[in-house]
Amino acid sequence: MKKVLIYMILLLPLKILAQQPLDLKNAIDTALKNNFDIQIAKNNAEISKINNKFGVAGGLPSINVTAGDNNSVYNLNQKLSSGEEINKNNVSSSSLNAGITANIVLFNGFKVIATKEKLNYLQKQNELQLNQQIQNTIAAVMVTYYDILRQQSYLNIIQSSLDVSTKKSDIVKERNNVGMANDADLLQAEMDRNMAEQNLKSQQLIIEQEKINLLQLMGVKQLFSITIQDTILVDKNIQKDSIINYLENNPQYLSAEQQIKINEQIVKEQKAQRFPSIRINTGYNYIYNSSTAGFNLFTQNYGPSVGATLLIPIFNGTIYKTQQDIALYNVKNAELQKESILISLKAGAIKTFQSYENTLQQINSQQTNYANAGKLVNIVIKRYQLNQSTILDVKAAQTSFENAGYLLVNLQYAAKIAEIELKRLVYRLGY
Repeated sequence: MKKVLIYMILLLPLKILAQQPLDLKNAIDTALKNNFDIQIAKNNAEISKINNKFGVAGGLPSINVTAGDNNSVYNLNQKLSSGEEINKNNVSSSSLNAGITANIVLFNGFKVIATKEKLNYLQKQNELQLNQQIQNTIAAVMVTYYDILRQQSYLNIIQSSLDVSTKKSDIVKERNNVGMANDADLLQAEMDRNMAEQNLKSQQLIIEQEKINLLQLMGVKQLFSITIQDTILVDKNIQKDSIINYLENNPQYLSAEQQIKINEQIVKEQKAQRFPSIRINTGYNYIYNSSTAGFNLFTQNYGPSVGATLLIPIFNGTIYKTQQDIALYNVKNAELQKESILISLKAGAIKTFQSYENTLQQINSQQTNYANAGKLVNIVIKRYQLNQSTILDVKAAQTSFENAGYLLVNLQYAAKIAEIELKRLVYRLGY
């Protein structure tokens, strides 16, 4: 009870504020705009798009400008071939050089092509993961939204039970006043009513906490009080074959397929390291050296340059081959992961559809049971007023009514959750 009171105090500011109505469409739209996981997935997709450039893959030339200016002072002791000797202290000299260089890879075992293809697949994979995160977020919002409706249905059942307990307590008090009811019945009636009131308050707390969970999923930065008035309606037209046959288009499965292609390009990258590489270099250089003493008082060079570099790997301790072998195993692991994901998706879809189908079959009969349980409570309470049934009969009827109500609500919720999961698996989740 202390915990309940603490939670009620914490939630009191939310209740004081005017409650805002919220429907499923608004909840999903807000989540798609503000949800942090979606924003992170969007940023990752944008990063992969920005990174998917030919230059990042190494296919464009690199151009650099360099410049340097060095000055020094030294003591010179120099003897020339003519026999002349130069001895001078504090000789100053300067060196100025500047240039622009450019180089481009002509061939490196097709590594540039493999890297660019890898970047393409990484971009597609991040886009698929963004789509998957959107579907997961919509599913999470819908599950929480319908759980609030379920908890509110529980609250209605508890309220109905409280009404019966209150009526029962009033009857017992009237009888006790005229000496037709004993103290035990009076105490039992009071205990039942008090318990129903406590259950009602606890259930109200559960609903408020679940609303906070929904606001958190929506990415709301400042919490506010909401009201939800809706019903749990289940789509009864889902077909098993349409789910199973579409699973190969599931973003998670397609993402695993992209991972195989990414790993295959990594194999090509590793393989390319064992091939010769050719690089062309060109540039324009300016060099100027001067000295106040010595054989050369100044030297000046400037002009263009062009050349080519050939690199042939001979042996490096089998590192390249080892890296290539590891990359091949990563391809095999990605293929196994893809098969595992498809099997897992199919197994999950079949089990979820079985749950969906089974709960739909139970809902109609349970609706009848719930209606009958409500009629039974009314009959028993009337019989109790006429002293034709006992307080235990009323309590038993109440328990049957509550259990029937809880079971009906749980079946409706379970069917809806199964529907949401089936539609999420085939990327058809909407609102």
